[in-house]
Amino acid sequence: MNARMFEAVEMPEDKASFYRILVAQAKALTEGEADALANLSNVASLLFTTMAQVNWAGFYIARGNQLVLGPFMGNPACVRIPFGRGVCGTAAQEQTTQLVDDVNAFPGHIACDSASQSEIVIPFSAEGEVKAVLDIDSPITSRFDEEDRKGLEALAELLAERVDFSQLSY
Repeated sequence: MNARMFEAVEMPEDKASFYRILVAQAKALTEGEADALANLSNVASLLFTTMAQVNWAGFYIARGNQLVLGPFMGNPACVRIPFGRGVCGTAAQEQTTQLVDDVNAFPGHIACDSASQSEIVIPFSAEGEVKAVLDIDSPITSRFDEEDRKGLEALAELLAERVDFSQLSY
C-alpha cells in the first residue's frame, strides 16, 4: 500500500462525501495489516491531516479504570485520564459518543491543550467493555455536529472490525 496516495485526494466540502472517502482511505490503510499500533497510528495521521479545523486527533487506550495515551497527532497530551473524568473519561464510562460544542462548559473538562474549544470522542467497546476512545479536538467552538458524529462512528465501526485492541493491553 502506498501511503502517499492520500496526498493527491481532494476532499469534498460536503461532510457525507468527506466521510465516505475518509472511511475508504482508512480501509485502504488498514487492509492486510494486523498490528493495532500501526493501524491506529496511520488513522490518527489520516484524521489530523484531512480534517479541517482540528488541532488534535488520536486514541486513548483503556487500561483498567483509566485511559492511557495512544497514537495521536497534535500537541503533547494528558497521559492518563480516569474513567468518568473529562470528555474522554465520560465517553469511556458511559460508552457513548460525546459531542461537545464548548469544552469550557463541560463539567470536569481536562484541558490538555488550552487551544482546544470543542471536542468529539467516540468509544470502542467489545463484550460490554470499553477498549479505547477516539478523541478529536478543534480550536473553534461548535466545530463538530451530527454529520461528524455519524461519519466518525462509521470510521469507528471499521476500526472495531480491523483493530485487535487486546494487542494494546497489558
